[in-house]
Amino acid sequence: MNHAPEPGTASQSTPTAGFADGPGGPDNPLLEHLGINLLEVKSGHAVFVMDITAKHLNRQGSLQGGVSATLLDVACGYAGLAANENAPLGNAVTVMLNISYLGKVSSGRLRATGTVTRMGRSMYFSAGELRSEDGELIATAQGAFKRNRA
Repeated sequence: MNHAPEPGTASQSTPTAGFADGPGGPDNPLLEHLGINLLEVKSGHAVFVMDITAKHLNRQGSLQGGVSATLLDVACGYAGLAANENAPLGNAVTVMLNISYLGKVSSGRLRATGTVTRMGRSMYFSAGELRSEDGELIATAQGAFKRNRA
């Protein structure tokens, strides 16, 4: 069985200047507020985790759809931030994100995985999965992202 690092101790294959505290640090206050932590990032792949707390739930006591969307957006987006294995992480904006909500969850740890499906010069496309700690598929996403010019 693979043992992943704890949240906040990201395994990064690329240099990540400004990410000493992880994406939950000063670089992204929203992720910090939500408790979303970078677990792994490398060219074409990113993984984020989050422990569900009361602030993540809707009126029915289930994970709020916007929290699911945020997890999938960052996983899909970060997957394309390193143009190659030796490149530092860049920046990008979400152009389009389609989400399919497939299941409900109200407690435990979530894992959002993003994988680049197509890479161009300035645009890339990613697919994502959000899973509960027992492996249940909660939501999927497909997105298009545009890299910011340096």
